[in-house]
Amino acid sequence: MPKKRLIALALVAVAILLPVGCSVSTYNRLVRLDQGVRSQWAQVENVYQRRLDLVPNLVETVKGAASFEKETFTAVTQARTLAQQASGGGPIAADSPAALQKFQEAQSQLSSALARLLVVVERYPDLKATQNFRDLQAQLEGTENRITVERMRFNEAA
Repeated sequence: MPKKRLIALALVAVAILLPVGCSVSTYNRLVRLDQGVRSQWAQVENVYQRRLDLVPNLVETVKGAASFEKETFTAVTQARTLAQQASGGGPIAADSPAALQKFQEAQSQLSSALARLLVVVERYPDLKATQNFRDLQAQLEGTENRITVERMRFNEAA
């Protein structure tokens, strides 16, 4: 009899511990995946912030050569301000669709304004020849590429 009790007790223990262990393992995996998504979103925000930091330098460089293109500069500055306000000075919750949509719209407006700025630059060949502008433009292009890569990685993680 004691051997049967021991076997029955072992089966009960396995029946209880196995689902609990699986649940804990699944929970830990979900937490790890969630942290991965949050980490990737932080990378997306990081490259967007890099772009926001580059914009004033680019605008000031172009302003020197194209002082009468005020409308374009105003649009870029306003789009940058909107993009900064969309982040609210802190991280955007990657799981909040409304906040994410607002943030993405602001970033799209900034991309559009920067594209218009680069069209203005095409009208000033001497501006494109300055080293400072070339450096800033290369940094901006690199940042745009990073944004694309980090958004792709975020989408994969999500």
